[in-house]
Amino acid sequence: MAAMVSAHLFVFLALFGMVASDSDHLQDLCVANKAAGIKVNGFPCKEEANVTEADFFFSGLANPGVINNSAGSVVTGANVEKIPGLNTLGVSLARIDYEPGGLNPPHTHPRATEIIFVLDGELDVGFITTSNKLISKSVKKGDIFVFPKGLVHFQKNNGEKPASVIAGFNSQLPGTQSIAATLFTSTPPVPNNVLTKAFQIGTKEVDKIKNKLAPKKS
Repeated sequence: MAAMVSAHLFVFLALFGMVASDSDHLQDLCVANKAAGIKVNGFPCKEEANVTEADFFFSGLANPGVINNSAGSVVTGANVEKIPGLNTLGVSLARIDYEPGGLNPPHTHPRATEIIFVLDGELDVGFITTSNKLISKSVKKGDIFVFPKGLVHFQKNNGEKPASVIAGFNSQLPGTQSIAATLFTSTPPVPNNVLTKAFQIGTKEVDKIKNKLAPKKS
């Protein structure tokens, strides 16, 4: 069974790598030099003489992430910020872990399509089209589901056991905008009169939502 899952995951990643969204690279590699202090679309390249195997390695997806939030899920990214060698290659991964009842809240990835492979458990997943149609399905271990680029989507563990997925993106840094957090916890804040009008609620309700979503102080 483990060999079959590994084979499916290999095919999944191989196919996904053929449809990279970021710009094509013009050389063999361009390992991100994040200390360069130069602002470009991506990162400037590290001198090739200083490139090592560590620039292409990351072991952070091997084990479940620690969940310590009210949503009941945690995302562990494996993007260019963790793997400098991904710079200009147009792909990245993430692992998402969910406790029973856990939710990866409605969000978007402005720079990438997402494809998930269910490692364990069962999830209710879905996305909403620009014509306001919900496309949703229950998925289980071994299943794959795709979320088109830029569309609002979510995953919810309605089971009694933890669940986890590996997510692939056709961008080295797909970006994430959580809908609720973006609107109610931005800096500077979105004006209350915009939120009350948009959601047809009062100022007290807006303040209550902001308080609930505010980052917890350590």
